[in-house]
Amino acid sequence: MQTLDVENPGLPDLQFVLMVLALCTSDLEALNVPDAVRRTVFDRCWALIHNTPPPDRKEDRVLDMRDGTELTLEAMVAVIKSTLAEHGITQLSWDHPPSAPTRQTTPEALPLVERLQKLYPAPPDIAD
Repeated sequence: MQTLDVENPGLPDLQFVLMVLALCTSDLEALNVPDAVRRTVFDRCWALIHNTPPPDRKEDRVLDMRDGTELTLEAMVAVIKSTLAEHGITQLSWDHPPSAPTRQTTPEALPLVERLQKLYPAPPDIAD
């Protein structure tokens, strides 16, 4: 079981926002945040950087924060914390094993991936 203290996450603000938004838009059933609250968190953060309604399709519910400012980030932290507090959630908890990557490496990135694999090869399988 993994947990994240909402008031004292021990993460930089950007990591906190990305982690909470990833959890809120995931299909994790073992997350202690009801679907309606997950949707509210995302929708309120969306409204901070868009003038359009949030997307309905799950695949489109992704927040691109690259053009955001420090003020936007601070506002998102405040929105997440206050929204979860409104629903009495002080700690996020979930149980999910690490999953395999869902995207293939792009052709453009393959040379870099191959170079990294040469620099940091996977440990050999050693039988006990």
